[in-house]
Amino acid sequence: MRDFTLKTYKHLLQSFLSRNYKLINYSAYCKGVDADKFLILRHDVDEIAGNALKMAKLEHELGVSATYYFRIVQQSNKPEIIRKIASLGHEIGYHYEDLALAKGDLQFAKQTFEENLAYFRTFYPVKTVCMHGSSTSKYDNREFWKNFELKDFGLIGEPYLTTNFNEVYYLTDTGYAWDGGKFAVRDMVENSFDVTYHSSDDIIKVVEAGTFPDKCLMLAHTLWTDGYFQWTMLHIREFLRNNLKYVAQRNKLAKTIYSKLVKAYWKS
Repeated sequence: MRDFTLKTYKHLLQSFLSRNYKLINYSAYCKGVDADKFLILRHDVDEIAGNALKMAKLEHELGVSATYYFRIVQQSNKPEIIRKIASLGHEIGYHYEDLALAKGDLQFAKQTFEENLAYFRTFYPVKTVCMHGSSTSKYDNREFWKNFELKDFGLIGEPYLTTNFNEVYYLTDTGYAWDGGKFAVRDMVENSFDVTYHSSDDIIKVVEAGTFPDKCLMLAHTLWTDGYFQWTMLHIREFLRNNLKYVAQRNKLAKTIYSKLVKAYWKS
């Protein structure tokens, strides 16, 4: 079975449902979960918003609600898709990167954060937001919260700030692998869990065996696709990107090249 396809994603969710996990969105976690076992479904829509809609439809068919965090950039910000995903009963949130885009100018970052949050609230009553890693920027978007509080903006949650990761296992497909942490720049958390999984099949087997953590926040980006051509191209791209990112963290020239390539991509 090919990994990171919609077929595999459906099988993954069904394995959790078969073991009586409650599948919830992030707002539901923030409000309190009345379940011994739960899986928080989070999607960062960095790009390819069309794939997000396909995932949202699949989840809707299974009777579950996920959270979709949209960026303000054109590759993510697709109004019609946002509306359709919200209409399927999913939570919409803002995938913010204002501090990085403002190059550290806190007041300008606050201004754009408020404007962008108000924009996304025209689609959905946004109550949670999540930082975008902005791996080529020296500014960590989470630093924004050293000067402000979530309640200042009518918010109740931010996964990196309001999740108890000593109780909730963090599972992310960053780098097109469930164990791609070595390629991550900011998508990392401190926790008390000492387990990792490589493939979706590995996770499914552990879930079905009853040995997977009872509480989990799962981040699945929108690179999951059944289309063989897109799937192949994304695997090649992510392989190259991961290795360049890895070298860029250790070499100044590689960092400069990687940064220029990323900026050119998001401006395209």
